[in-house]
This record gives sequence, structure tokens and C-alpha cells, in this order.
Amino acid sequence: MSENETPPTPPEPPTPSQPPTPPSPPAPGSPDSNRGIMIVLSYLWVLALIPLLLDKDDAEVQWHAKHGLVLFGAELILWVILAVLGMVPILGCILVPVWLALSVAVIVVHIICIVKGINGEKFLIPGISQYADRF
Repeated sequence: MSENETPPTPPEPPTPSQPPTPPSPPAPGSPDSNRGIMIVLSYLWVLALIPLLLDKDDAEVQWHAKHGLVLFGAELILWVILAVLGMVPILGCILVPVWLALSVAVIVVHIICIVKGINGEKFLIPGISQYADRF
């Protein structure tokens, strides 16, 4: 090396990148991350009280929770009527297949309501849904 030459400078260490910014909180009125869970709970009989009481800001969840509760009330009335009629000796034997068919139909209606609710749609049940809109 000659006197006029300067030694090479080492490369500068890379600067640390900025830490990732945390996600911003959801804006008021935007869909919440637990909306799907709340809609599922809305159609699980008495569990519909959870979204009704906890998620008061989301109008769609409230709609599903109210309809789920009205559906639950209609099912209770139906089961009480069938239980009373089932106490009649001969009629009770005839009502067993009816009871089973209605139980399957109720579960199918709940599944349809859950799937449509998660997809952002509303399933109106004639004769029942009109009562949910009253409160």
C-alpha cells in the first residue's frame, strides 16, 4: 500500500427495519371478527341470549339473535303441545314418528339459518319471523 491510498471502508451494517405496525382497531359499525361465532350462537336455542346481550352494536347479529330466540320459543310451544298430546295412550304411539320428523326438521332449519347468516343472508321463516321484528 502506498501512502496516498486509504484503506477501504467496511460496509455499513444494515439498519434495522421498523417494527411492524399493529393492526388498527375495527372502526365503529364495521363487522367484528367474532360476528360468525355470534351468528352461530344466535341459532343454538337458549345460547341466543349471549349475542343478544353482548353484541348490542351489531344490528345484523341482533337481528339473528332475536330470530333465534323467537324460533326457540316456537319450538318450545310445539314440544309442549306434542308432549301433552303424547300422554294420550293411543295418540302417543302415533306421535312418535311425528316427533322424530319434527326434530329433524327443526335441526335442518337451524342449520339453514346458521349457513345463511354466516354468508350474510337472512332466512325468514313464515309465521315466526314476523314476531322477531316486534322487539
